Amino acid sequence: MGAKNLKAVVVKGDRKSPVAHEEALRESVRAVIGQIREATLPMNQYGTAVSVASNEEKGNLPLKNWYQGRWPGAQKIDGRIITETIQVGKSSCRYCPIACGRKVKMEDNPYGPVIESAGPEYESLGALGGLTLVDDLAAIVKANDLCNRFGLDTISTGSAIAFAMEAYEKGIINRKDLDGLELTWGNGRALVEMVKKIGRKEGLGRVLGRGVRSAAEELGGNSAEFAIHTKGLELPMHDPRCYHSQALSYATSNRGGCHLAGNCHSHESYLHFEELGYKEPFPRHQVEGKGELVAKLQDVNSLIDSLVFCKFLQIGYITPTHHLEWYKLVTGSNISMTEFLQLGERIFNLKRMFNLRCGVSRKDDMLPPRILTHKRRGEGLVVNMPHLGALLSDYYEYRNWSEDGIPTREKLKELDLDGYL
Repeated sequence: MGAKNLKAVVVKGDRKSPVAHEEALRESVRAVIGQIREATLPMNQYGTAVSVASNEEKGNLPLKNWYQGRWPGAQKIDGRIITETIQVGKSSCRYCPIACGRKVKMEDNPYGPVIESAGPEYESLGALGGLTLVDDLAAIVKANDLCNRFGLDTISTGSAIAFAMEAYEKGIINRKDLDGLELTWGNGRALVEMVKKIGRKEGLGRVLGRGVRSAAEELGGNSAEFAIHTKGLELPMHDPRCYHSQALSYATSNRGGCHLAGNCHSHESYLHFEELGYKEPFPRHQVEGKGELVAKLQDVNSLIDSLVFCKFLQIGYITPTHHLEWYKLVTGSNISMTEFLQLGERIFNLKRMFNLRCGVSRKDDMLPPRILTHKRRGEGLVVNMPHLGALLSDYYEYRNWSEDGIPTREKLKELDLDGYL
C-alpha cells in the first residue's frame, strides 16, 4: 500500500453479514468465557505489562539494544508497579473478557503538568525501556503517548533510539548531530526528545524514522552490526536466544521480525496445540523438529489472523478446535480440521510468493549478527545460541520449499497456488 501511495481502502455496505447458526454460536462462546477469564486474570489485573519483570528473569526481555544480560530496572516498570501507582482505569476491545488495556495518569512529572493517556503495553515498555535502559516510568509513559499521537510504532521507535544510543556511545554520531542532546543509556529526557525528533522528522530523527536498516546505511561505520532487524522490520521484545523458535519465525516471517507471525515463544513456554500434534510445550533449545513446529504455528496463526481472533485467546486455552467450531457455526460449512489448517498453510505460502516476486529468498531469512553471535550472559541465564542454518534447512524441508526458500511446484499445486509460479 505504501509503495502505491495508497492511504486507505473504504468499503461501504448496507447488508448484515449472515450467521448460519447464531444461537449455537452464542452458546459455544458462552461456554468458554469463564476459562478465558480465569486463565488471563493476571493480564486483566495488570495488563500485558504484567510480564516485564518475569521476562527479564527468563532472559526474554531484550536489554541495551540486545547486548546486556541483566537489568534491575525491569522491576521499576513492571505492570504491577503501573497498577499500584499510575493506573486510573482499564480499556478493552468491545465485549472482550480479558480487558488488557490500561489508562494511566501522572501529575507533577518532568514532562508536563499532567500525562493522561493509554498505558504502555509490554512491547512498548520493552522497547522504550529495556532497549534504552530507561527505568523512568514517567519518561516511558510520555514517550509512549507521543508515539500514539504521532502515529509511530513503539517497537520500531524504541529500537531506533536504542540503535542511536549505541551509535552515540561508539562515536558514530555526536552531540553536534543531536543539537547538544546527550543520547546516553538510561537518559529518559533524551528518549522523549528523540521521539519528538522522529515524529517531526527533525535532524537525526529524520534518519531514525526510516528504521534501523536505513539508518545504518546512512550512518555507516560498523553500525550495521548493531542494527537489529529482519527484512527491515525491527525485532519485537522476545529474545530468540531464550526461545529458539522465535529465531526461526523472525527469520522467515513474511513481514520481517514479527512475534505474532507464529506466537512461537508461548508454545515453548506453557502452551501446546494437540491439533498440531503436540501434547506439551516444545523444548525451547531443541533443534530437531523445530522447523515443523514453527511452520505449523505460522500456518495456524495466519488462519487466526484471517478469522480476526486475538492471539491472547490462546492464553485462555482457545485452540484450533474452537476456531473451527466457530467457523462452521458462522459459515455453515462442514470442513475437516485437516482442510481447515491447510487454509492457513495456503495463506502463508501465498504471502511468500508475493515476497518472492519482490526478490526475497533465503538470503533474507536471516537474523542480525548480534542475535546469532553475541552470548547473553547473566546470573541464572542459560547461554545457548540459535542454530539458524540447521533450523532453516529443516523448516524448508518440512514446508516442501527449495534450499533457496522457494515453494516447490508440487507444494503450490497441492495448495491450488500453481498460478503463482
